[in-house]
This record gives sequence, structure tokens and C-alpha cells, in this order.
Amino acid sequence: MLESVAATDTDQLAVEHRALRETCGLIDRSERGKLALSGAGAVEFLNGQVTNELADLRAGEGRYAAFLTHKGKMLGDLRILAVDGELLLDTERVALQALFDMIRRFKVGYDVELQKRTIERGLLSLIGPDAERVAGAGALDAEEHSNTPIELGGIVALAIRTDLGVDLLCDAADTERLREALLARGATVVGEQAAECVRVESGRPRYGLDIDETTIPQEAALNERAVSFTKGCYVGQETVARLYWKGKPNRHLRGLRLSAPATTGEELRLGERVVGHVGSVALSPEHGPIGLAVVRREAELGARIAVGEHGSEAEVLELPFAAAG
Repeated sequence: MLESVAATDTDQLAVEHRALRETCGLIDRSERGKLALSGAGAVEFLNGQVTNELADLRAGEGRYAAFLTHKGKMLGDLRILAVDGELLLDTERVALQALFDMIRRFKVGYDVELQKRTIERGLLSLIGPDAERVAGAGALDAEEHSNTPIELGGIVALAIRTDLGVDLLCDAADTERLREALLARGATVVGEQAAECVRVESGRPRYGLDIDETTIPQEAALNERAVSFTKGCYVGQETVARLYWKGKPNRHLRGLRLSAPATTGEELRLGERVVGHVGSVALSPEHGPIGLAVVRREAELGARIAVGEHGSEAEVLELPFAAAG
């Protein structure tokens, strides 16, 4: 009976994974933390707090960034969207309180107002090559984080370009109606397991699983996406810049091809030395058990490292995971 249930789960995962890779999958991400900044000083203030350049941010554009301790360690990451005279921020729920506290503490002296939006706004993610059509977002620019208002089934939403599709931000009261409209246009509901599998395959780390308060952005391969080295000062800049210009990180974000399913947090060892811990894990229909981890540089690409205490191992891979041939 247990084997039958497992087979059914595996079959369903394969169906959902195929939708995400070939058509369009739909998952509700409304639990993500959401804030809004408004006021004449909003851009200037936030630009001094986060790693990416915001001074040239125009309406309809967005940036991905991190916010750091003074020692350059990550307190969280966030997406910043310029919309209708305000900045919309969304972050992992685990980092929301740190983001809120940082803004509230340091905005003194700036013309900035902070509003909570987590409960007030719904967020639906469309993932897959057909996402733009399903969202009715043909006017959306190709640049990641670009955004534009749309109307779908009488519901007003903000369409946001992602690396894998389109996100739709709407009033919380409209979330279910928008979901039904997207299903009617051909989206397939998928579960967290399938969506996380595609994220892991794509090599995108997630704060709270793969990266945390011990991580410097370069260690998580975030420099290109999240860090400007030409902007003015921001919190933690000295450490980040010094590592970029003069040093080599001791750790790197890598993919893991696992010999058996593993658990987030398990130790990774090269010989007798602990070189990291398992981050996100997934059971990929294409690759089998896989994961992400920030590992010490001694664990070179192609190395085989021990996982946990149960005798399994992992091969260290470059990201993203190569498509199955």
C-alpha cells in the first residue's frame, strides 16, 4: 500500500513538473512578506540600505537586492518594484521582520512612509513557457522584475516578470477569482514540491534554506543579480567590495546530485572535514534526488562528498542543473 501511494505521488510530481517545464503551472505565493515604501525620500533611503542600485529605478522596473549586517552578512533578500510613486517590496516570510525592523529603525530623517501589505495583497506565480499568454501580459518587458498593470476577468493585478514566468499581485480579496480566471486560460495547479524542484534545477537559492545570516552575497552567486559595485555607500558594502576586488570566497553555491534523498541541514563532509550543509532538496523527474548547498571551496566541482550519517553521498555540480538529454 505504501509503495502504491509513493508511486502515485511520484506520478503526480512528474505531471506537475512537465506543466512547469512545457506549459504553465500555477502556485499561490501569497504567504511571502510584502511591504510598501512611499514618500519623496523612499528611493534615496532604501538605496543606502540594500546592495543593488536603485537611484535610476523607473516606474515599471524592478531590482533584486540583499540587505546586510555591517559585516556584510545577509539579513535577507528582496524584490523591489517601482509602481505608481511607491516601492513595493517582497521577501521570504522568514526575513520579513528583519526587513521591517531595518526600515523602521533607519528611516528617521527621511520623508518615508512604511506600510504592511502581506495580508492585503495576494500573489500568484505562473511558471513555464506559456505563463505570459496565460497572464495576458504581452505588454510586459523581457527584463526580470519589470512590471505592468493588467486586467484579467475584471480583476486588476500587477504582472511581474520572473526568471521562470510571471507573478501576479492583486488585492487579497480578488486572489481566488484571479486563480479561477488563470485556470480557465490553461494554467495547471501545481504543488510546492514541483515548484521547488524547478527552482532547485534552475539554481536559484532561497533565503532561509540555502542562504542565511552567515552568508555573504558572493558566496551564494548573487553578485551579478543583486549587487552593484558602482553605487554609493550601503550597509555592509566594505566587506562585499573587499571580497569582490581583492579576495576569493571560501564558499560557493553548488548543486548536489544525491545518491539518496537527503534532509535540509544534514552535514556535508569531504573526508573528515565538514564543508557545508544540505540546503534545498528535491526529487527531480529528470535528475533524481538533487539539492543546493553553499560548500567550502575544497569541495571542487565533480567531488563526491558524504551526506549525513547514513552512508549516502553527493556529487558537487555547477549550476544550473543541465537539462536531461
